[in-house]
Amino acid sequence: MPAIGPHAPYTVSDEPLRKAVALSEATGAPIQIHLHETAFEVADAMEKSGKRPTARLAELKVLGTNTQCVHMTQIDESDIALLQATGAHVIHCPESNLKLASGLSPVQTFRKAGVNVAIGTDGAASNNDLDLFGELNTAAMLAKVVADDASALSAHEALAMATIQGARALGRDHELGSLAAGKLADIIAVDLGDPFLQPVYDPASHLVYSNHGRQVSHSWINGVPQVQEGKLTRIDVPDLMLRVQGWADRIREQQTS
Repeated sequence: MPAIGPHAPYTVSDEPLRKAVALSEATGAPIQIHLHETAFEVADAMEKSGKRPTARLAELKVLGTNTQCVHMTQIDESDIALLQATGAHVIHCPESNLKLASGLSPVQTFRKAGVNVAIGTDGAASNNDLDLFGELNTAAMLAKVVADDASALSAHEALAMATIQGARALGRDHELGSLAAGKLADIIAVDLGDPFLQPVYDPASHLVYSNHGRQVSHSWINGVPQVQEGKLTRIDVPDLMLRVQGWADRIREQQTS
């Protein structure tokens, strides 16, 4: 689905943000914005305007039930209160945050406050594999460390972040995110028969703590097969690999020129 993506408060001025809000209200498209990713971002905003980025976005009406706040590693009670009041969603990107040393998102704090948290990867510039199963593993581990509680964010809760809570952040939980009659048949099948994954006692625990994306054997989007027996059905892989190599060569040439 199309979405509106102003990058971040420190790169987008007020007027374009107002236009993004107007476009979202007119079309229903969600707004996704990188927010409170680093301590410097928050400190710089306070120095220049006297406002935390969340406060500024709230004043501009950017925060709302159709808004996805990506990262949110640097928060205080006022940020939590604004997320609660506006119904904005948090998109947790743990591996990007770790690679960039941006900080740690307090997922359990958000959850206890009733804030919807979904899982994300950020982009390839700060995440090498974009593997959502890897993100699930990292998110579940980090949540325990940040909360100083080994029971924080169970496997089932982590899976919810990648399914129904992700659908909720998109405003599409009425048609996506769970297996229910009347919803779209957006489904994956995961092969847990690999000897590396044995023995299997709790499938949810395996999916979060032992699995990776290569174990996905089948995928359907609205009932249409996209992956069968681990093979893409609608993409010419040899042609794709040639184009990937072509772009890699161009980037390498630009870096050395």
